[in-house]
Amino acid sequence: MTYPVVLGFLSALTLIAAIGAQNAFVLRQGIRGEHVAAVVALCTVSDVLLIGAGIAGFGALVTAHPAALDIARFGGAAFLIGYGLLAARRAARPAALTPSEQGPARLVGVLVTCAALTWLNPHVYLDTVVLLGALANEHREDRWLFGVGAVTASAVWFTALGFGARRLGGLFSAPSTWRVLDALIAMIMIALGVAVALG
Repeated sequence: MTYPVVLGFLSALTLIAAIGAQNAFVLRQGIRGEHVAAVVALCTVSDVLLIGAGIAGFGALVTAHPAALDIARFGGAAFLIGYGLLAARRAARPAALTPSEQGPARLVGVLVTCAALTWLNPHVYLDTVVLLGALANEHREDRWLFGVGAVTASAVWFTALGFGARRLGGLFSAPSTWRVLDALIAMIMIALGVAVALG
């Protein structure tokens, strides 16, 4: 009875924990200490919806209509590259103050960016809807138990990443450290965007 739950947890954790646009954003918000709970909640709820859709059979629908995935691919690539360029600009021309001293970003803007990084990334659909959906459906009547494990992994990961990043706050008290982080985020985002665009 618990085997599908454990397998779902481990399968989802290995996919979600990979370095990606969404994780980089959650890490940055966690270090800044801005709207962390809202960001963690949005990422977790998004995974609940996507994993549930995969288990319900939407993975087969996605693979049957590659044109829709192509639209998401190019839109997501453009967004990732654009976000990467903004991070590169922050790294090249840092503000005199650290982000925590500049005042918090607006909640709406943070959530819109987080949602875009989540829902405009085609890899999210391939990992959650298609791959996890297919793995879950191998368990037939226990597929929803697999889903419970996968969703739990998502909640644990994003909570640990978002709130655990606060421990790095002292390290990021200097603007130079933020430049390094933004440079790394820029490289990750642009590389992911190019990879997504090239398919």
